[in-house]
Amino acid sequence: MVDYLWNAQSPLQKELVAGRHGVTAGQAGVTLTEIRGIMLVQVMARRGKAVETAKAAKKLFGVEPPSTPKAVIGKIATLIWSGPDQFLAFAARSADSQFGKLAEVFAGIASLSDQSDGRCLSQISGPRAREALAKFSSLDLDDTMFPPGATATSSVDHTPVNIWRDANGADGEAVFNLLVFTSFADSLWKTIVASALEYGLEASSAHAE
Repeated sequence: MVDYLWNAQSPLQKELVAGRHGVTAGQAGVTLTEIRGIMLVQVMARRGKAVETAKAAKKLFGVEPPSTPKAVIGKIATLIWSGPDQFLAFAARSADSQFGKLAEVFAGIASLSDQSDGRCLSQISGPRAREALAKFSSLDLDDTMFPPGATATSSVDHTPVNIWRDANGADGEAVFNLLVFTSFADSLWKTIVASALEYGLEASSAHAE
């Protein structure tokens, strides 16, 4: 009998080549990082239960879920708007014990869908990140239009992508998160890499904190 071993692995295991790519002189214009070890749950209020869902979310996370396209940071998770009366709860996998409370907290008022292993998260930053993103995204990512906390649901080469902006990094540069279904992760990664080569790209992976 065949002995099957089930080991979780990144959808970018073959595509991600850590290190410097493209232009090698000077500072890398773009930093691209796959964020591994994430917990991600879609919370969708049931018909007529939006108010109860918002109250339950505030009790658990300490913040109300966003009702417009933005991301808010709660006690144990970041809540990311994903549509009317629905949001994504995102956290590091170390928050697993806290996420175990979701089924109880939202019982009867919201439907839950665990997307932890179905999505891949890439983070892009650096002084030329916006220029690289502009090559394949129609979103206006200027500070005035897409400040920290802003989020949007868009598409890249017909691939649906959730994008939101974190607080600026330690270098003062904007930090953008791109969330995509794992089956399209390698395609999106290749697109980002190709768009960033002329600026110098530093690629890596890291675990969510």
